[in-house]
Amino acid sequence: MIRNAFMSLLLFTLLTGIIYPLAVTGIAQAIFPHQANGSIIMKDGKPIGSALIGQQFDDPKYFWGRPSATGPYPYNGGASSGSNRGTNHPDLVKSAQGRIDALRASDPSDTGPVPVDLVTASGSGLDPHISPAAAEYQAKRVARVRGLDEAKVHALVAAYIEPRQFGIFGEPVVNVLELNLALDELK
Repeated sequence: MIRNAFMSLLLFTLLTGIIYPLAVTGIAQAIFPHQANGSIIMKDGKPIGSALIGQQFDDPKYFWGRPSATGPYPYNGGASSGSNRGTNHPDLVKSAQGRIDALRASDPSDTGPVPVDLVTASGSGLDPHISPAAAEYQAKRVARVRGLDEAKVHALVAAYIEPRQFGIFGEPVVNVLELNLALDELK
């Protein structure tokens, strides 16, 4: 009986601990190498981020992403989490108001409603996307600070809108890092 138990342990250790992970990794590397390696975005041969994890942008010349609730620093992939604060929690209201104040201060002429995804963190705190409405809200500020034609910035936003997955899942989104990189390429 002990021999059978040991052989079962050895067999399942080999199958689930070695053979299966190697097979899945090999298939992923063969079929989806970019995604299997973290969807790393390169610029001038250097990695600058992942298309799957947000980054902190607070310079007015860039589009800003969703706030991050991770600690001890924003967009910490090792501490993925939301804030766990309810809608009536004073700290959530205070942080949302602080973000609204920062957005208003960066472009005082924009008195329209601030899209909710610019003032609230996602459930993971790592979301690299914002809604097209959030990108459009910031386009005027970005164009003004960079001295660009506003129509050109709106066209760039439109070009970077990712549709619903498979046409049915989720909502259209804009990847903030990819949009900001394209913005840097504009002359």
